[in-house]
Amino acid sequence: MPRMLDVSDEVRSEIGDDEADRLLGGGRAPDSYECTSCRTPGDTYSDPTSTVLFVGEETAVLAFAHARCIPSQVVPVSEEQLAGAVRSISQTQPAAAPDFAVPAPAAPTEPLTQPTVPGQAAILGITCGLVLHGKVGHASLVVEPTGPVGRPGSTSGEDEFLDLLQDAGFQRVTDLDETPDQLPGWSVLVAMGKLHAILQPAAAGGSTGWWQAHQPLQVTDAWRMAASQLSEVTMYAVPAGMVGRQPREDLLRQALERAVALGQVVSASLPLAGT
Repeated sequence: MPRMLDVSDEVRSEIGDDEADRLLGGGRAPDSYECTSCRTPGDTYSDPTSTVLFVGEETAVLAFAHARCIPSQVVPVSEEQLAGAVRSISQTQPAAAPDFAVPAPAAPTEPLTQPTVPGQAAILGITCGLVLHGKVGHASLVVEPTGPVGRPGSTSGEDEFLDLLQDAGFQRVTDLDETPDQLPGWSVLVAMGKLHAILQPAAAGGSTGWWQAHQPLQVTDAWRMAASQLSEVTMYAVPAGMVGRQPREDLLRQALERAVALGQVVSASLPLAGT
């Protein structure tokens, strides 16, 4: 029975034709795996499966994911993240997923209804849109996880997503028309008209990725122009299930206003990195 495995051209170019052919032939592919995106079991014989190559400065780790979650691709990550993945894989089966979660494709996201159980990593969904502060449209990102986000080591299942961001300097929103203060050390990376990442301060200095797109997200000209004119992007964060997928900016604002009324939104202005 053939395996339902996809090796993209960019993954093939990184690992070489021989290794790619061995994977497709079943010689190096696992029968079962933990999806590196949703962290649920997968089977290469019954589930369409993507090969995902995480590449750091000196190390590369091959993982597997449901094709419905993410396509086969190369994902640049920090060497620190890969070090944890290598430890995880060396201590378990070759099919084990890296011990960090791949963020969901940037927005508009799919409906954020997938629960997260203790011990699993929530996936962050990102929605881009213009949000009016008074009469001025601000390029904005709405970040919403797929499930509860706890502090490291927590097994209670309690959602501490907003508390964690407040610890990092984000502020509760009481009025959507007010522009939040800039948050030192954080920024939004936009390059060649596409959204690449949200960056946070690194412990050793400089910046590191807090969220990174699977593939750079093409933003609208209006969003990019607003971000460029103000040299910043407003980031809003809400708990899982609070805003969901909103296909229009007016509906996005209405959903945010409802969340603000419930005291369930934190925000900050993040400087624009890139163009």
